[in-house]
Amino acid sequence: MSKQQPDQQTESRLKEFFHDELKDIYWAEKHLVKTLPKLAKASTSDELKAAFTEHLEVTKNHVARLEQVFDILGETAQAKKCDAMEGITKEGEEIIEDTEDGTATRDVGLILAGQKTEHYEIATYGGLAQIAKTLGQEDISKLLEATLAEEKEADKSLSALAKNSVNNLANQE
Repeated sequence: MSKQQPDQQTESRLKEFFHDELKDIYWAEKHLVKTLPKLAKASTSDELKAAFTEHLEVTKNHVARLEQVFDILGETAQAKKCDAMEGITKEGEEIIEDTEDGTATRDVGLILAGQKTEHYEIATYGGLAQIAKTLGQEDISKLLEATLAEEKEADKSLSALAKNSVNNLANQE
């Protein structure tokens, strides 16, 4: 089977899709800048508070990196509401409402909410980095891959926190 070159219309559709998804993740990251302080405040464990607070700073860098991507594309950074992230963060708010303040069980729920967020971002940044490569945008791909690596690291940190302390504490409540 021979590899076909995409025609101009197909390529422009891919570019349009790529730009649309960038707007979506840009909204998601900006939304997380507002949400992470709420998760930190609701956390019982000092370690979890610190993890959310540190990731807030990393997330602000993700916003700036996406603004760099838009700049490379010659576009103004523009956000488009991300229904997926809105739903995931709403779940996090429900966890806060449904669990008792000051408990490790709440922390378990917050870690789970955080990991759902990270997994969504990992999927998105992985896909966007690959599309950027397909479009010949290596510089953009590298920026997206840097964010992808940071999201994977945040997920690993949350997993370690759950495994090494929070889950066991919750099991004793």
